[in-house]
Amino acid sequence: MEKEFNHEALIVEDEPMTRMVAADAISEIGEKVYEASDAHEARELLSEHPKVRLLFTDIELASNTNGLMLARDVDDARPDVELIVTSGTNSLDDSNLPDHGTFLAKSYRAKPAAEHRQKKAPGLSRIVKGERGNDFFSGPSGGGETRR
Repeated sequence: MEKEFNHEALIVEDEPMTRMVAADAISEIGEKVYEASDAHEARELLSEHPKVRLLFTDIELASNTNGLMLARDVDDARPDVELIVTSGTNSLDDSNLPDHGTFLAKSYRAKPAAEHRQKKAPGLSRIVKGERGNDFFSGPSGGGETRR
């Protein structure tokens, strides 16, 4: 019997270790996770997996399309997908993000982003930042699954 998941998520990050940490954290709260290292691969996965409801993307990607452009394209094509845009070098406010977007600094501990996320997407509110650097998502452990 195949496990049922709360949602499906796509992590887009060109740094393998950072992608792995984000994917593991999201899968631990019961999300089925797909991973991509660039925008091209992300678009392919989104077309293959129409049940994806969360895009978690870094802004700086090793491709011609950055994560913010990807998030805007996904917002236009799939307004049902919630967006988390992250960066360790850039900072964005809501006016620079698509309507379904939330910015999350790469420390993954930004309380304002967590509170904003909870207001905009109550169904995905378990994806919030913890207070410790190694605990950036909280919620019940669901034993999710990661797919590449």
